[in-house]
Amino acid sequence: MVDEKVFALYLEALLKGNRSQCGQLVDRLLEADIDIKDLYTGLFQDSLYRVGELWENNTISVATEHVATAITEGLLSRLYPRIFAAEHCGKKAVISCVANEWHQIGGKMVADIFELNGWDTDFIGANTPVDDLVRHIDLVGPDVLGLSLSLYSNMEVLLQTIATIRSHFHELHIFCGGQAFRWGGLEKLRQITGTEYIPSLHVLEQTLVN
Repeated sequence: MVDEKVFALYLEALLKGNRSQCGQLVDRLLEADIDIKDLYTGLFQDSLYRVGELWENNTISVATEHVATAITEGLLSRLYPRIFAAEHCGKKAVISCVANEWHQIGGKMVADIFELNGWDTDFIGANTPVDDLVRHIDLVGPDVLGLSLSLYSNMEVLLQTIATIRSHFHELHIFCGGQAFRWGGLEKLRQITGTEYIPSLHVLEQTLVN
């Protein structure tokens, strides 16, 4: 787990845009052999949630939020040597954000957890039109599609995307997650056959292992 003092130091550096200090703290945690999931959830995810709350309360500017996001995306790449060293299991996942969804770090972390567990993963990224997503799924034939949603205002877009995907790929299993579900949407999602809500990276890994 991430120590509270380390988290406080990291968050302070993140809000100041101090990329170097953030990197040093991450390196220190990696040297201590922290579990990748704990680093992702206890440091990256929790700090970005805090940054988002500060932005929503007009405590920080959009520019500060964007810098914090950029720093976090850069730091994720430091873990790739460990993540992509996993033995492959022969399964394939496609991870994407829906149209109008620009927050892609959550989806990127989900893709990394798949890779950490030996899956071959295509991370498509932010604001993916559903027609392009359909074509890519048809091209690569994944075992699972993961859809990330951060903004509750895009919930209907997510549901429409799932409906379109399901009309083309009747048996494809779909995972959904993201901060948007804190505000609702689960009751509609659970009515869709073959679609599963994943509340956290730890639950995702348990699902993949089982």
